[in-house]
Amino acid sequence: MPYGQGAQGYQGAQGYPGSQGAQAQTQGPGPGAEPPSATPDWSAMADASAAQGRRKRWFLIGGIALATCAVGAIVATAVVSAGNGDSDASASGSPAPGGSRALPPLPEPSTSQQPSFSSVAPKPPPNPKDFIDSAAKDKAPLSAATLFPGKKLTIGNRTYVKGATAATGSCAAATQGALGASLTAHGCTQVFRATYSKDGVAVTVGVAVFDKEAEALAVKKQEAQGGVASLSGAGVPTFCRVTVCRTTANSYGRYAYFTVGGFETRRAVTAKDKQVFTAGDDIAEFAFRQIAARGQAQASAAAAAQDG
Repeated sequence: MPYGQGAQGYQGAQGYPGSQGAQAQTQGPGPGAEPPSATPDWSAMADASAAQGRRKRWFLIGGIALATCAVGAIVATAVVSAGNGDSDASASGSPAPGGSRALPPLPEPSTSQQPSFSSVAPKPPPNPKDFIDSAAKDKAPLSAATLFPGKKLTIGNRTYVKGATAATGSCAAATQGALGASLTAHGCTQVFRATYSKDGVAVTVGVAVFDKEAEALAVKKQEAQGGVASLSGAGVPTFCRVTVCRTTANSYGRYAYFTVGGFETRRAVTAKDKQVFTAGDDIAEFAFRQIAARGQAQASAAAAAQDG
């Protein structure tokens, strides 16, 4: 109960006059009076306790904040120190003022934006034809087996069976008419022959070898007076010896190649016999490809050696 209410009850128990009682009410109890009630002021005590708790919480929060800041400062200092390390040394090796080391200067940015290339041009790849233009460079193995491999030849949808093959160093012996003399005069060293047949038509191809391209070209121009001799055997009878047959002549590099084609029955060939013309063209094309392949193979080997 509030202190003012207790004082009012205490006034009635003394029996003082009304005016004096009013004065006692404002000035408190007089001499010899009993002390006021000992009941504690719970409200005031609660307010004081709450205020004290708030102060403790603020002190605690403030202490935690200070501790957090201190730890953050320590960690930041450690990170900076570890990151600098020896790299903080200045260019002269002397520490900077204040005990710390100065960072080395950054390199100047490059002003060149263009890639650099070697001034030496790469060597051009070898020309395949160079290897078959002369005996000095044409060193690949050469035989009837390398020029006419396999047992059959397929060109498009046409398949020819390979018959007999032959090789000779006596070039004139593999010819008919004036071709032999021309081969000998221009320095022919070898002649390789093979016969192919299909449906009663037979074609013999002959490849004459010279030391230089010019010699093969000269023989090609003089072929009108003769041709390669047909080669029988391996199931193909003698043909194109005493009858009209179709012949071709050409050259590539140091090689001259010829064909003679006709019927196995020895019937004369006419302009209407397209199958004979087709067979002769196919076999001549095959001979050209085989000669060109020699140049390609040797050029590829030379390029690989050059790169290595």
